Amino acid sequence: MDKLQTINTQNLQDKIYTIRGLQVMLDRDLAELYQVETKNLNRAVNRNMERFPQSFRFQLTEDEYQNSLRFQIGTLESGRGKHRKYLPYVFTEQGVSMLSAVLRSDIAIKVSIQIIEAFVEMRKVISSNSLLFSKMEALEKRQMSYELKTDSKIEQVLNALEDKTKKPTEGIFYDGQIYDAYVFVNNL
Repeated sequence: MDKLQTINTQNLQDKIYTIRGLQVMLDRDLAELYQVETKNLNRAVNRNMERFPQSFRFQLTEDEYQNSLRFQIGTLESGRGKHRKYLPYVFTEQGVSMLSAVLRSDIAIKVSIQIIEAFVEMRKVISSNSLLFSKMEALEKRQMSYELKTDSKIEQVLNALEDKTKKPTEGIFYDGQIYDAYVFVNNL
């Protein structure tokens, strides 16, 4: 029970990854939280496969394991004893909920409740920030449009400077400024 008390929502949220557009948890992370070995967790699930359809639990592909997961986790552990023989399984929120029924321990029930609450909290954050994300996207589109307009104006100026057939209608200085500058320098 001591280990159960150290679990906080942020630790749980850090163990939730997005794979195939779903929020999932790795079997090894769940096994650690439930205080069982990963192979025992998967054995319990395999004995109760009717409770775990593909939408509750699925095995990662090599590409997902090497690329998608590495992108979210960082560097995967390597070295003797750190490499998995089989690709990991991941559990969706519904799969985590079902695990508490399969594992049948007080720890499993309490940990499952905390994990489900972490999933719910993440959904709230994503939902509340969706408006912010859409506003940021609109700003990016507006910025790109502004940059295109600015780029076309700069292009017009550069083309005009390169065009040697056009003669300026006005001088560099306004009327009278050349004389004023000449008079000013000669009076020094």
